[in-house]
Amino acid sequence: MIARRHLFLAAACFAALGSSLASAQTYPSRSVKIVVPFGAGGPADVFARVLADHLTQSLKQPFVVENRPGAGSIIGTEAVHQSPPDGYTLLLMSNTHTTNESLVQNKPFELMRDFVPVAPVNYSDLLMVVHSSVEAKDLKEFLALAKAKPGQLNYASSGPGTPYHMAGELFKAMSGTDIVHVPHKASGDARNSVVGGHVQMMFDAITTMRPIAEGGKVRAIATTGAKRSPLMPDVPTVAEAGVPGYEATIWLGVMAPKGTPPEVIKTLNTEINKVIDLAAVKEAWAKQGAVPMRMAPEEFDAYLRKDIEKWAHVVKVSGATAR
Repeated sequence: MIARRHLFLAAACFAALGSSLASAQTYPSRSVKIVVPFGAGGPADVFARVLADHLTQSLKQPFVVENRPGAGSIIGTEAVHQSPPDGYTLLLMSNTHTTNESLVQNKPFELMRDFVPVAPVNYSDLLMVVHSSVEAKDLKEFLALAKAKPGQLNYASSGPGTPYHMAGELFKAMSGTDIVHVPHKASGDARNSVVGGHVQMMFDAITTMRPIAEGGKVRAIATTGAKRSPLMPDVPTVAEAGVPGYEATIWLGVMAPKGTPPEVIKTLNTEINKVIDLAAVKEAWAKQGAVPMRMAPEEFDAYLRKDIEKWAHVVKVSGATAR
């Protein structure tokens, strides 16, 4: 009787494994949703649509982008967390997620417990801009103005924990300034607030803010990379213009709910890496200031864990809060 029971359990396990492998081998057999927990028009949305278009072509099934912004990415991320772990609902994430691991204490999920890394996508520098009504013409003048008016200047972001928020908090901590954080639901809303003069300053992805700055609607003060951006070579970095050692970027990646079959993760990683290796994609992204990131799932896992540690330190040092 016991032997028969063991045989039954073994048969059941093999059947389940066979079903899983068959499912992975036929993946995808229907439409795949890429949830972007940020607003339309921002870099996450833009690059998610590039991925979706190419994955649709290569995997012969529709990859559809769904924007679900709010609460600094938590609303859309939780929707993915609650989805079946079958590879048909994916998360387009950013360093917002690694920051939120230490910044937001009562999330309904934990990043490395409830999700599995698929692949990184790209990274880009941020651009520090001010509204044209701000008296400062460069970073040194802005620092002097901020120190002369503590708590009177504001900076916009697309929500707590986003790269725009943390770039601002890191700037405040390293420059010794007191600038008020004004969170918005989406990056487009934050952008509009600065362009409209309702908020004085913002750190934004160079990929989206550069044309606005070049159009004269805002004034570019500095970029946030380790060296000057080739897109705006006349604009100094924050580090060289007055805050030594400062550096902040925005990066994007793809994750899936925990329990997604490893074969599906491998397929997605391979196909995403093929997309970012395309000459046309590299050329288009270079013109926008985005640099492709290529890693295996295991490498991306290590990268995420290191970034969580990095931003936990920044949150502690800066005193940043989820507001």
